[in-house]
Amino acid sequence: MSNDRLGALADVGVSIWLDDLSRERLQTGNLRQLITDKHVVGVTTNPTIFASALANGEAYDQQVRELAARGASVTDAIREITVADVQQACDVFSGTWETTGGIDGRVSLEVDPGLARDTEGTVAQASDLWKAVDRPNLLVKIPATEAGLPAITRALAEGISINVTLIFSVERYRAVMGAYLDGLEQAAANGHQLAGIASVASFFVSRVDTEIDKRLEAVGTDEALALRGKAGIANSRLAYAAYEKVFAGERWEALAAKGARVQRPLWASTGVKNPDYPDTMYVTELAVAGTVNTMPEKTLDAVADHAEVHGDRVSGTAGEAQQVFDDLERVGLDLTDVFLTLENEGVDKFEKSWTELGETVGHQLEGAR
Repeated sequence: MSNDRLGALADVGVSIWLDDLSRERLQTGNLRQLITDKHVVGVTTNPTIFASALANGEAYDQQVRELAARGASVTDAIREITVADVQQACDVFSGTWETTGGIDGRVSLEVDPGLARDTEGTVAQASDLWKAVDRPNLLVKIPATEAGLPAITRALAEGISINVTLIFSVERYRAVMGAYLDGLEQAAANGHQLAGIASVASFFVSRVDTEIDKRLEAVGTDEALALRGKAGIANSRLAYAAYEKVFAGERWEALAAKGARVQRPLWASTGVKNPDYPDTMYVTELAVAGTVNTMPEKTLDAVADHAEVHGDRVSGTAGEAQQVFDDLERVGLDLTDVFLTLENEGVDKFEKSWTELGETVGHQLEGAR
């Protein structure tokens, strides 16, 4: 039986995606059960998720033995393993993709994070992954670094659907939306049907509070400490206000007339890091129609168990959200440095996870040989 609290969130217009994927979920039917019981309509992955999945359990043993017998390299093995998981997940969600007209039922697969500052390499790998997975409900994940922005445009121009990840600031988010519109215009010029191109923009939430709270505690004044736990939600609400402006202008209307879809905001990093905060705050406080919330299973379960969904909590909140940021600057925070730090740390963490994934696969290949 489907969960009422998650159903209430879906009724607001929030698409519930799971921020996790493993061969075990696919083989046991757990992913299908989440679709049926918990309103899950999509999945996101990242190098950390795959590193964890490969390091635990025996679900990959047979494929690893086959790869080892063929003499596959670590790089080729990682690609074949991750592509196989994503293909299977895309097939599980194919019904959702069809019934929602291609809005949901999406599965994301990230380019090698080592390419985050390599435009050409990112474009080449995005195209390669798109062809390898060969499923219309795939989203290729590209980070919103400065080098990633032109790669996003060029991949979209080739008709590739994109999940733009690691967005922390509203300023960078505006650049991402600009890259999306550029890509759609080029795709149309290249003869692609715009209705077949999808995109989400993954705006990170909890990591913003983690970094800003640390700096507020270093300031230590009562005024600074009172601002803890407010920046992540305020930042996301300002991002939504920017989204509303971009996807209401003449430039967008011209693309919409050709069948283009909006690039939906996706709230990422919605698991609460600080145990003093309500464990569903990054879900219930960011509920608004036309958005995606991708949750780790722990957060999904918390929402199902005790979340209080009060409808739209985002529309019309930009003024209040801006006040939070004005207050942060008044107590001395360098917000430009905050967002630069978060982006660099985000890329570094995924690169580390990618290295760990390679080491795990390498050890498993050696063991199988």
